[in-house]
Amino acid sequence: MNEFINVFQQRQDMLYEKIWEHLQISIIALVIATLISVPLGLLLTRKKKLAEPIIGVTAVLQTIPSLAVLAFLIPFFGIGRTPAIIALTAYGLLPILRNTYTGIKEVNPALKEAATGMGMNSFRRLSKIELPLAMPVIMAGIRTSMVLIVGTTTIAALIGAGGLGDLILLGLDRGGDANLILLGAVPAAILAIVLDLILRLFERTSAKSGFRSLTTLLVIAALIAVGPLAFGGKVQNDITIGAKQGAEPAILINMYKLLIEEETDINVGLEENLGKTDLVFSSLQQGSNDMYPEFTGTAIVSLLDSQAESNESDEVYEQAKQGMSEEFGLAFLEPMKFNNTYAVATTQQTAEQYDLESIGDLKKVEDEITAGFTLEFNDRQDGYQGMKEVYNLDLAEVRTMDPGLRQTAISNGEVDVIDAYATDGYMVNLNLTVLNDPENLFPPYQGAPLMREETLEEFPEIEGVLNQLGGQITEDQMREMNYDVDYEDRDPREVAREFLIAEGFLDE
Repeated sequence: MNEFINVFQQRQDMLYEKIWEHLQISIIALVIATLISVPLGLLLTRKKKLAEPIIGVTAVLQTIPSLAVLAFLIPFFGIGRTPAIIALTAYGLLPILRNTYTGIKEVNPALKEAATGMGMNSFRRLSKIELPLAMPVIMAGIRTSMVLIVGTTTIAALIGAGGLGDLILLGLDRGGDANLILLGAVPAAILAIVLDLILRLFERTSAKSGFRSLTTLLVIAALIAVGPLAFGGKVQNDITIGAKQGAEPAILINMYKLLIEEETDINVGLEENLGKTDLVFSSLQQGSNDMYPEFTGTAIVSLLDSQAESNESDEVYEQAKQGMSEEFGLAFLEPMKFNNTYAVATTQQTAEQYDLESIGDLKKVEDEITAGFTLEFNDRQDGYQGMKEVYNLDLAEVRTMDPGLRQTAISNGEVDVIDAYATDGYMVNLNLTVLNDPENLFPPYQGAPLMREETLEEFPEIEGVLNQLGGQITEDQMREMNYDVDYEDRDPREVAREFLIAEGFLDE
């Protein structure tokens, strides 16, 4: 409990910011879902043949995994809040639509007949009789939708939309840090409960005030959603730099930002923790960000769907640079020195127990050990798929997991071997043994800025600024910086600045 309180005190500012982001995204999605569902539900009460098919469509939307919806929307809307709000709106439609339709439909037929007998047309009967009587049911649907949206909003952090999911992802990335995960999860649950209580009050008053209750709710929600605009928006960025999940990408993009803003007049925005390679690359192609740190080996194998023609780092870089330019119109700037290659790692105890020195040695114990691989590594040709072909492996049990959980799994003895990166901080913390790769399955993975050629044409000075990092940053230096962020809980910006000052790129 003391640890949780310490984490809370250290991250209060971040927590309040994320709560506000979470609230805004949720309320915007709820308002849009309400404005769509209530009129549509009212219309369906007059077009009953269309009711079940349309309600069925909204039910299908709710069954689609949220991550799949977000991934689908990125090519059309980029990363950030827009695709997140669209996805959350789709998830919030069903409860409101169904309750609106049911609420109107269940109004006592005798009252409808009496209203008609008094000379009311369909619209007046709806506004004066049916809608006021159905409002408690409609408000109950809005309550259900609100709770659903608040809970689902946490996953929006995967595409840079912000919210409390950022804290949960940070906790997962730090090896399943329970305190950080709770710092994101608990406020999300409390937020859902508080909003539910507020909506319950509107539900109770709606029986008397009718449609005015819904109107008041929407006005208040709209003010909360757009209120910050009255105090001015964010500084307009000239370029946006994205990053995958993890400490290393966060450190590198902060280095890029510090150097660019120090030596040019360009304003740089950062989007951290955007997920795995495919999501970040899609956002780059779509134009949601202008560059991100990518690895030469990943560019060749995963993005160009090819194989490295050499194991020499310079030749691999040239192959990646040429391929990314010709196929995607992207520019690869000069790579840094460190090689963050994939590695298969195990504990010293396991290595000694089974006499493991190379990846090929796993063949003799493939029926006895359990592997913990990330989903990405498990599916990649320069990952487990390649291991099966090159080393003739067929491990009896492979558990796929989030990258941040691998170190926890191996330290707890839940798995025996994991995929790792050569510069990860937990390699030092857990004193893991890397199995040799004599068949050179894993090509060189040197990090370099991958950027849109249009951006480079508009801001050509960026190339010279960032190429200063070419050939810089050793594996030991990168590993130490990653350790500082992951295990000393330091700010990536501070770590990046310290390195740039120490190496003479920035003045103190």
